[in-house]
Amino acid sequence: MMKLSRLLPSRKQLSEKLLYGKVADVKDSSWLYAFTFRAGISTARENFASKGDVSNQIFASYDVYKGKASLSVRPVLPTFTKSDSGSLRVRRRGVMMLSFLPAVGERKYDYEKKQFFALSATEVGSLISLGPKDSCEFFHDPSMLTSNSGQVRKTLSIKAHADGTGYLISLNVVNNILKTKEYFTVPVTTAEAAVIKTACSFALPHILGWDRLTNQLPRHIEGHPSKVDPKNMDLEWDK
Repeated sequence: MMKLSRLLPSRKQLSEKLLYGKVADVKDSSWLYAFTFRAGISTARENFASKGDVSNQIFASYDVYKGKASLSVRPVLPTFTKSDSGSLRVRRRGVMMLSFLPAVGERKYDYEKKQFFALSATEVGSLISLGPKDSCEFFHDPSMLTSNSGQVRKTLSIKAHADGTGYLISLNVVNNILKTKEYFTVPVTTAEAAVIKTACSFALPHILGWDRLTNQLPRHIEGHPSKVDPKNMDLEWDK
């Protein structure tokens, strides 16, 4: 027991090393890393439980800038509502939001003409399952099965390059109300496509709300303030 106590640094020693930056060797460094890493997780969980969803303050997307247009991919988390019994239910499913900007010059893009396309969980599944020579297409109509069907149509196409070196992602938007037609094309390399697929795979359980099911820490509850714009899910149809 005496030998073990000599080998393990005390909390006071760890605190002093952490405070003054006096890490003597690799062993001390690894101890400090484990100590601070675990403490960081513990603190994050406490803040998460007491203050709500800290990720609401984080805006992270994967962006691809090309000559004719840019593509941005980010997750939009689901919202929850509380039932009379006190249980939480998914009120609105999350999506992977794709944003397109047309280029107006070298490394310049027109943010006034931004267009959105929200991928559902099933559509995300189609995207991440694409092989190097596969293609897929998605069609969205906000007024489908109503008298206004076809007034605004959005078609997202992902086509593999013939040589298997990536994909061409294109968005076609026809708005008969505004009498406009817009077309965006963004070629992505194999590496860029791999990042998008991996990011979507990671985000899939989150947009389904399953991460909250496992950790029992719901993020968005109806009636509670949130720093995430509740209109995020409707952004696709702003234009």
